[in-house]
Amino acid sequence: MTARTAPQRINPGYATGSRIYLVSKPSKPALASFAWNEKVAPSSKVRRAILREGLSANEDRDEAFRRIIVSIPPGKVSTYGKVAAAAGYPLYHRAVARLLRTDTPDSLPWHRVLGAGGLIKLRAEAAIEQQRRLRMEGVRFRNNRVDMERFEHALRSWETL
Repeated sequence: MTARTAPQRINPGYATGSRIYLVSKPSKPALASFAWNEKVAPSSKVRRAILREGLSANEDRDEAFRRIIVSIPPGKVSTYGKVAAAAGYPLYHRAVARLLRTDTPDSLPWHRVLGAGGLIKLRAEAAIEQQRRLRMEGVRFRNNRVDMERFEHALRSWETL
């Protein structure tokens, strides 16, 4: 098997079930221990490194997240994980949450991004506000969760943007 040369940046990869398929060679030392071009799940050390990196701002990554979030039409929703995967960063769902938390208010349709399974992850007044905004757009709830079968937006992959 010949090794491919790839750009030196964090691997966006893509996830299928419990496996991660890498598409570029990782550059961070903690990520370098992860087997490149092999179909394996990342170790806990790699996952922690990705989560830590997601806490800091990265303008290219954040811009990719913004493009995906803005593409969600009124009356439709998506999840933090699916937004991250569609932007090309499948393990960076917490980075999506950080972006929505730190970006200027109402610069993005933040209320259209939910937790897995259609659950509102915000607390107290923010959760009430998110639910109110979604109801105004016509999104319906089933047992305090958005009916994802009807209202989930099918995001285009980062490869086709």
